[in-house]
Amino acid sequence: MSNTKTAVLLMAYGTPRSREEILPYYTDIRRGRVPTDEQLSGLTARYEAIGGLSPLAALTESQRDALQTALNNIAPDTYHVALGLKHAAPMIEDAVQQLATEGFTKIIALVLAPHYSSFSIGQYIGRATEAATPHGISVTGITSWATEEAFVEFLAADMSAKLASMPAATHVLFTAHSLPQRIIDAGDPYPAELRSTAVAVAAKLGLQENTQWSIAWQSAGRTPEPWIGPDILDVIDALAAQTTPAAGVLVSACGFVADHLEVLFDLDIEALHRAQQHGLAFARTECVNDNGAIMNALAHRVHAANQ
Repeated sequence: MSNTKTAVLLMAYGTPRSREEILPYYTDIRRGRVPTDEQLSGLTARYEAIGGLSPLAALTESQRDALQTALNNIAPDTYHVALGLKHAAPMIEDAVQQLATEGFTKIIALVLAPHYSSFSIGQYIGRATEAATPHGISVTGITSWATEEAFVEFLAADMSAKLASMPAATHVLFTAHSLPQRIIDAGDPYPAELRSTAVAVAAKLGLQENTQWSIAWQSAGRTPEPWIGPDILDVIDALAAQTTPAAGVLVSACGFVADHLEVLFDLDIEALHRAQQHGLAFARTECVNDNGAIMNALAHRVHAANQ
């Protein structure tokens, strides 16, 4: 029996919910290769440094609930939002299977990441489509929301507030998760996607590129192949070494939409420490998390995709 509602598959990276889940999670990230004891202890230590575990699981569920509420306000009894995660339960394929069991015939796929890359958002939507096809379920993907006005406004407003309490010579760094260089060499639009967000936000504050803001990459994978740069730590070093050094660094981790390990450790601990070594003031803009205005804007995008 078909379900008259439209399913919304809200997809995100996933995270361990307990210490016992760290090993299977890390193994899944490594495509089934079990990490060494040293690698596992390194990841566990980073979780310990931010309080034991990442808040991402709870935040992702809050984002799902906020999106459901916003959709209910736009079109009551029309949408059912389900989570599908890349590296933790409920996996994308399992979520699609459950939707098929419940009789859904149409899925709007939305990834909790604003910047399109074939390596990230493309893979999420591809996995959902592959899982849905045998069930005769259609999948419509929302591929990018890099310049969604509510997102840009959110970043600009918090950036303005943070800059007001920092030294005049503060440099803004817009960051996103690095990807293997080979992806970009193949023509992937990911860097241009990040830049579009940065340009839109900087324009609202009247910030000049290069002198007042630039782009950096963070959280590169621990693999032998080259990843996109420059890395944020290297950029902080360079800002401190300029003829006229920056007095502060404000990071807008606009490639991430929830507080998690890559923000709470890589930025709030690691990048902060690097800035302090140079005597630079350091701050970070807030992550989206379950911000109502942005979840409402995404709900409108979902509704438009369903027309």
